[in-house]
Amino acid sequence: MSVESFPGAIGAAEPAATSAITATPATPTVGIVGMGYVGLPTAVSLTEAGIAVIGLDSNADRLRRVATGQVDLPAQDRARLLLEMRTGRLRLTGEADALVEADVILVCVPTPVDENLEPDPRILRSACDAVVARARPGQTFVLTSTTYVGSTREMLVEPLARRGLIAGEDVFVVFSPERINPGAVEHTQSTTPRVVGGATDLCANRASGVLRHSCEQIHRVRSLEAAEMTKLYENTFRAVNIALAFEMADACHHYGLDPIEVTEAAATKPYAFMAHYPSAGVGGHCIGVDPYYLLRPLRTAGTPAKMTERALEIVSARPERVARRAKELVERVHGATAGARVLIVGVAYKPGVADVREAPAVHVIAALADSGAHVEYFDPLVPRLELGGRAYEHTPVPDAASYDLVVVATIHPDTDYGWLPASAHLLDCTHRAPGGRLRFVVSDA
Repeated sequence: MSVESFPGAIGAAEPAATSAITATPATPTVGIVGMGYVGLPTAVSLTEAGIAVIGLDSNADRLRRVATGQVDLPAQDRARLLLEMRTGRLRLTGEADALVEADVILVCVPTPVDENLEPDPRILRSACDAVVARARPGQTFVLTSTTYVGSTREMLVEPLARRGLIAGEDVFVVFSPERINPGAVEHTQSTTPRVVGGATDLCANRASGVLRHSCEQIHRVRSLEAAEMTKLYENTFRAVNIALAFEMADACHHYGLDPIEVTEAAATKPYAFMAHYPSAGVGGHCIGVDPYYLLRPLRTAGTPAKMTERALEIVSARPERVARRAKELVERVHGATAGARVLIVGVAYKPGVADVREAPAVHVIAALADSGAHVEYFDPLVPRLELGGRAYEHTPVPDAASYDLVVVATIHPDTDYGWLPASAHLLDCTHRAPGGRLRFVVSDA
């Protein structure tokens, strides 16, 4: 959703605040702000439980694609979505005033970083402003977007109090972070426990009664801030271990070892180890983004998290390292980057998804194209890519031998790569790709 997602959020008509508390209905109406990768599956889970959902998004094209099932969901989830649309329990709208009808409101909007890797919570603030402006007594508000510790109190509890709506008395406020892992069929929203922290115990009770319909287990923590910190810890853990995986791949290459073989051997240990693998870098909206919502406030307070900062430096620099390595190989083969033909295999940020947000391959394509290379890509999940004023299209069956260099960034499951071994020169960022008469990895000197 854009920063201008909720026109009229500031200065919108405000219902009069009173102290009368009404019980949440047995089958409440739920408003979900943001029909993205979190809000949409949450909406489907709730409607399947018989709950009416108002899905709010300011992007008209997104609403159209949701209504027709043209969204990045597994096939079975798209079928579930279309079924729920037919029942009428999921109502889509671009009008924020519809939130007045909701008994429970979930805020599920992006929290990106800017070009300087600084947290940019403008979308979240806009969404919370819209919610607060239309709040009425008895409503329950659940913030799910990953953000810095203290955000829920700052953006919901305190503004609601200024309107005379006290959390735990007149309204109920909770932070419950999303834990959806796109493309990972073994970890669904319903089977993943949901962390809930309320402004008061009563707040947590109210929200848990609704959220239990979207998951099998609720894990309560004692405060909003504990729940916020939980999500930051989870994704910072991933970022630090991915940085370690990059370093271990370099170390393995130094000793002439296969890092995938070593990682999978280490993963046979039944305790205290979680496998992370080398790659072209970290993309998407979480691992390479969320830890900055931890780092910036700590740095400002004079208590920097030095290990996390170093890990994020390694992670954020990875795509540039891949691009630099690709240029070195192209110049070795072709004599110069300008005019060389390069094929990128996999432009989505991770296997099994069609999402190219912050994808490492996108950064590599831009760097090579800016140096004059003729770049094409193979990714059946991403038919078309707009980048830097250039339009790229998926090449269905590449003639691998015709390229000066093939760069493997992402390998999708159930995809035919039988043409790949014909590559004359292959840079494998995954350490898993087949073929290439001359095969290189990022760690090569």
